[in-house]
Amino acid sequence: MKPASVILPLLAFATSVAAQASHIGLPTAGTRVHKGQNMTVQVVVPNSIMGSIEVGIVLSFQYCPLPNPCPNPTNQLGSILYVGKLEAKFHEIPGQPYENFTITIPDYDFWDPAPAQIIENRFHLIGAGPAAVLETNTVAVQLQN
Repeated sequence: MKPASVILPLLAFATSVAAQASHIGLPTAGTRVHKGQNMTVQVVVPNSIMGSIEVGIVLSFQYCPLPNPCPNPTNQLGSILYVGKLEAKFHEIPGQPYENFTITIPDYDFWDPAPAQIIENRFHLIGAGPAAVLETNTVAVQLQN
């Protein structure tokens, strides 16, 4: 078997997975959030010619008390804010499909102002196989009182 016959399909698959990768459009990094605040989390899913079957999404909020860094979001999700289906759609403004979710920042008395992160975990199936893909995306925010 020639190395190119193995490497090229793997490279094509990796490229297609990267092209399917979602990201958090809103809020932007550094946004100040307040305990108990309702806010919009926008999950953007790039348009692709490869089919994708959405299985589910989890949005969560991870408090990161100083002086510690935020925990790895693949090991610790924090407070779960939404669990359900992702149904990203094109909207009136040209661009990529997205879905907006309204979440509420947890209001725990023991939380002081500190860094935090909003976490998106998306599980979907891609390709004819299909292949299972679990993505984790975060955006750093600043928790205020």
